[in-house]
Amino acid sequence: MKPLFAEGPSATTRLILLVLLSAGLMMLDHREHLTEPVRSSIQTAVHPVHYAVNLPFDLAGFAAERLARRSALIEENARLRDQHLLYEARLQRLDQLERENIRLQGLLGSSYEVEESVLIAELMRVDLDPYRHIIRVDKGTRSGVFTGQPVIDADGVMGQVDSTSRSSSVVRLITDPSHAIPVQVNRNGLRSIAFGSGNLRELDLPHLPNNADIQAGDLLVTSGLAGRFPRGYPVAEVTSVERQPGESFARVTARPLAQLDRSREMLLVRPREQRGFDDDELEALQEIEELAREDPLR
Repeated sequence: MKPLFAEGPSATTRLILLVLLSAGLMMLDHREHLTEPVRSSIQTAVHPVHYAVNLPFDLAGFAAERLARRSALIEENARLRDQHLLYEARLQRLDQLERENIRLQGLLGSSYEVEESVLIAELMRVDLDPYRHIIRVDKGTRSGVFTGQPVIDADGVMGQVDSTSRSSSVVRLITDPSHAIPVQVNRNGLRSIAFGSGNLRELDLPHLPNNADIQAGDLLVTSGLAGRFPRGYPVAEVTSVERQPGESFARVTARPLAQLDRSREMLLVRPREQRGFDDDELEALQEIEELAREDPLR
């Protein structure tokens, strides 16, 4: 009688046979590279899976690199813009100094200060009242800003600090109707006072006699009278001079050189030596402020 199930090799025997078969196949593959097509096919098949798994990491690395480059470019651009503003402000007085030296050759050997310490401020807010030309900047007493401090941009004088707080300041522009600034004609040194007209593109010089030596195209610079504005900074360019027979004073208007309605960054000039005013300077300053408040000719 035959048994129901045939008895096969033992588990140990099968294990030994499988090990020998595997070793033989490995040696054969090592010599003949029989499984290379299979391995290549498998790698090709799983390549999209590897790509899909690595894609989020690659995208994250690419985005981080681009953001870092963009941040570095923004910082570099801001630094270069501030540098350009400083250099423009330092160069704007060269023309006035050259003419001054030609006119006053006796002072050629004297030391004339061209550069003052400046603080860069940025525009925060503009007063919406059309009859007041007031702006607010992001520097205050914490940064050393003080009332009356001159404010300029890369093209000329913008105004002066009207009031301060710890972190911001209010600046009154030179075109404000209540503002007055002592100026002189760069061509010949003729002194006058430029009043704000309420128009961002116009200043008035109402106290010049009919026979005053002034003409359209003349450059007006700060005269340094009363010590508030440093001498020699560009203020405006004369646009028209009207002389009426029989009138005592000519009607003179000028266009401010500063970009009053466009500049977002400006410079607050800090004199190297803070000093008090003497009696003559205080009297001149009070006279200018009084004329700005009550001017019967305007």
